[in-house]
Amino acid sequence: MIAEKNEKLMLKRSRSGLGLYAAVPFKKGDFVIEYTGRRLTPEEVEQSTSTKYFFEIDKKWTIDGAGRENLARYANHSCRPNCEVRIWAKRVRIWAMKRILPGDEITYDYGKEYFNEHIKPHGCRCERCRGKKKK
Repeated sequence: MIAEKNEKLMLKRSRSGLGLYAAVPFKKGDFVIEYTGRRLTPEEVEQSTSTKYFFEIDKKWTIDGAGRENLARYANHSCRPNCEVRIWAKRVRIWAMKRILPGDEITYDYGKEYFNEHIKPHGCRCERCRGKKKK
């Protein structure tokens, strides 16, 4: 499964560290990648030392996507994303919101809570916010 994802996606340096980039074109509505990892209960999340790659599915389950085999963990936040997250049947999948060309970074909006806790204190580095700073 990873080999198949590597044919469509690649890791490269981005302004936020490593980023996930399209190796092939995606049309609006195309499935891009699934966010994978161990499912944890709220109690397990509380005991965990990892916090950066948690993805809450619902009040009962959170995915710990910290494993490097989870390529979706490299999709960075953007205030003007090209993808969206859809949670269905306890699975987290990322879909193209618009046309994505080879070489484009795969991004989605991480949500207000994550943004305020992890991104805002250091400043958002997405393309949209960088453009605002240049003006």
